[in-house]
Amino acid sequence: MMRHATALTIAGSDSGGGAGIQADLKTFSALGVYGTSAITAITAQNTRGVFAVESVSPVVIGAQIAAVLDDIPPQAIKIGMLASSEIVAAVAEAIKGYTGPVVLDPVMIAKSGDALLARDAEAALIEWLLPRADVLTPNLPEAARLLHRSPACDAQETEAQGQALLGLGARAVVMKGGHAAGRTCIDRLVTASGVTAFEQPRIATRNTHGTGCSLSSAIAAELAKGAGVEQAVRRAQAWLHGAIRAADGLGIGGGHGPVHHFHEVWR
Repeated sequence: MMRHATALTIAGSDSGGGAGIQADLKTFSALGVYGTSAITAITAQNTRGVFAVESVSPVVIGAQIAAVLDDIPPQAIKIGMLASSEIVAAVAEAIKGYTGPVVLDPVMIAKSGDALLARDAEAALIEWLLPRADVLTPNLPEAARLLHRSPACDAQETEAQGQALLGLGARAVVMKGGHAAGRTCIDRLVTASGVTAFEQPRIATRNTHGTGCSLSSAIAAELAKGAGVEQAVRRAQAWLHGAIRAADGLGIGGGHGPVHHFHEVWR
């Protein structure tokens, strides 16, 4: 019997279901990948904001990852919200022997503006996990924060910051363009061999909660199915564009609603 593709998400829980672990597992399922998870933090949130955050103990996080790796080894790992330097260290230790692709989404600030990563954890993330990232997926503010710079304001600076992140150890960087201005949204894949731009028409909607989580988990899902990095990013961006386009039809919550992860399955 052919073994089905599996992926592991290591991230925080979103009680509103639009981002974090919930978005990752929905994305894996939508793209035909069996999803497993290790929860790093529990958040009380909805489409309007984050109201409470409680981290899971590093010991339990490590145990979750070990349990999955021992019995359901994934073809790719996606890492999202890590909250603290202790959790960063626990995750780095837990995946030390893993040899498959790792997609690292440096989750720092929620759509509502709430902080999701302690300041002292940023250095730990750069030291222990960024060099393990086969694909790093920062938005423009996150990239700037990792580099202690101002957010990129044009294509040249975006590519330069991507190159700088490669210099910190990431094998490939997807500079997400959702925070940029303009009629098109351009994600730039930066690797040692050059830059590839993936462009989609910008959609006028407030329902974009979980787009970062969903893009990174979609890339992980495609890698788990055997795609190369460029192909995985291309497929993931096209799928996410469809999920954003269908988001208004969901009508979830009164704030920034989620994207429609299952837009190809049901309306």
